[in-house]
Amino acid sequence: MGDYSKALEFYDKTLKIEEKTLPPNHPSLATSYNNIGLVYDNMGDYSKALEFHEKALKIREKTLPPNHPDLA
Repeated sequence: MGDYSKALEFYDKTLKIEEKTLPPNHPSLATSYNNIGLVYDNMGDYSKALEFHEKALKIREKTLPPNHPDLA
């Protein structure tokens, strides 16, 4: 448990595939950005975590209704 570098490696591979195959505001990209942010948060790299959480939020703000629970 706690192999964050391995998790980031796999999330990065996933993200590269998604960025090539999905539209830029696809919800799956938001999920991947959020997951990467969670890994950085667990590693204590809060500035990097914030960067990825903000990317996820921007997509969700564009694609979800304002009262959606993911925007709370």
